[in-house]
Amino acid sequence: MYVYSANDIQFVDTKAEEQGFSTFALMENAGRNIFQKLTNYINKQDDIVILSGRGNNGGDGIVIARYLKKAGYQVTLHFPIGLPKTETAQAHLHYYEQHFTVAETLYSEEKPTVIIDALLGVGATPPLRDHLAQVVNWANHQQVRRYAIDIPTGVHADNGAITEDAARQKAVIFKADTTFMLHGAKPSAFLVPAGDFYGELVSIPIGLQQKSNIQLITEESVRTTLPKRNEAAHKGTFGTSLLFAGSDHMPGSALLAAIGAIRSGTGKLTIGTTKFASSVITPNVPEATYILDGLHTFCKTGHLPEKVRAIGIGPGLDDENMVEQALQLLLQTDIPLVIDAGALLKNQNWKREAPTVLTPHPGEFSRLTGISTSDIQSNRITLAQDFAAQHDVILVLKGQYTIVAMPHGDVYINPTGNTGLSKGGSGDVLTGMITSMLSYYDDPHHAVKHAVYLHGLCADVWAKTNSEVAMTASDFHTLLPIVFRRMEK
Repeated sequence: MYVYSANDIQFVDTKAEEQGFSTFALMENAGRNIFQKLTNYINKQDDIVILSGRGNNGGDGIVIARYLKKAGYQVTLHFPIGLPKTETAQAHLHYYEQHFTVAETLYSEEKPTVIIDALLGVGATPPLRDHLAQVVNWANHQQVRRYAIDIPTGVHADNGAITEDAARQKAVIFKADTTFMLHGAKPSAFLVPAGDFYGELVSIPIGLQQKSNIQLITEESVRTTLPKRNEAAHKGTFGTSLLFAGSDHMPGSALLAAIGAIRSGTGKLTIGTTKFASSVITPNVPEATYILDGLHTFCKTGHLPEKVRAIGIGPGLDDENMVEQALQLLLQTDIPLVIDAGALLKNQNWKREAPTVLTPHPGEFSRLTGISTSDIQSNRITLAQDFAAQHDVILVLKGQYTIVAMPHGDVYINPTGNTGLSKGGSGDVLTGMITSMLSYYDDPHHAVKHAVYLHGLCADVWAKTNSEVAMTASDFHTLLPIVFRRMEK
């Protein structure tokens, strides 16, 4: 599934015309393909109301109504804010009226069971005007199943922020159970809080081939790009990972990062940590070896173990001065580097030849950029994309729909995960996983995407048989083998 901004869609439309696609044909394709998907959600006993607007989104509603009518469904087509103004929508309405009639009264005593929102498209800017707000409020208060075409009326296509109307003191937005997204998703479907209004996301092809540099990570894409393990391989084949993590009062962070690393395929794991933390880790990850007093030893000698292929630094570290010294040395190496938690320090020059991966949550990203967390949440995709390109890093902006932004401009949105990950330590596991997978992947971009996807998938697998409330970061020890097996099958 590709993700398109409002400007992207305008570009796609322009390209379509250059390629000989008429807007009339594209609207026909959109309406027909939505109709075909929609029949999986409705039945012929439903009383269906389609609310069409004055633009091309309303035109899509007209085509859907025609196909539903022809197939024998009970449908009423309404234009609560006026008849279409665009030439293409008018042409489709003329065609519709040759066979069927348009309903005049929306607020009838008959109660619908399905409402379809085809009022506003990606070009609209909230908040809604009074009469349209009344229509949306009416729709939201009906005991029905609600479906939106392309975007729910009242959200911005590109921004997750909710625009409140000063007079009403609140935002009025169509609350969809499912949104049928034309050609691909719109950014706000994955942003807070607008994403809550989309419901289930269903992508609808309309016959165009253009692609976007923003897309969802899919299970198929992960499965087909997993490295194949040669039967003749040995531990050296799968690389050595090094983690600088943990302290005397946060030994668990190093343990959880170690679990993520050792369960994600690395051949050997070395941990630079305190003597006390190593005593906590060893009973749970006996495979690990150690650099005791890791940061101090490394800063003093500048020496790294031989054949290290990936390094992670940050989980559970609390000595900022020592972390900064170590970070400056590590940034001078040609080894892939994962930077998390206590190592995400401001005003660093992250640019280097080897891959650098930053893994902040919104609060940490706020400290790095000076942007408020609310603005980050409503503009996660664009902000991550810009930061990765500016600093030449792979940025993993954690949270619901974690964003993986590549330095060359590509962005991947992760659909896996749930509130089971909202526990201390789950980010430490992810740091270990990314470090581990970088140690044996040929393509670092695949390594990071896969780690993020599989990390979230662990929570989804857990939630199938357990409460999300009860999940802890230590459960990754048993979940990761299950999830990797699922990918291998």
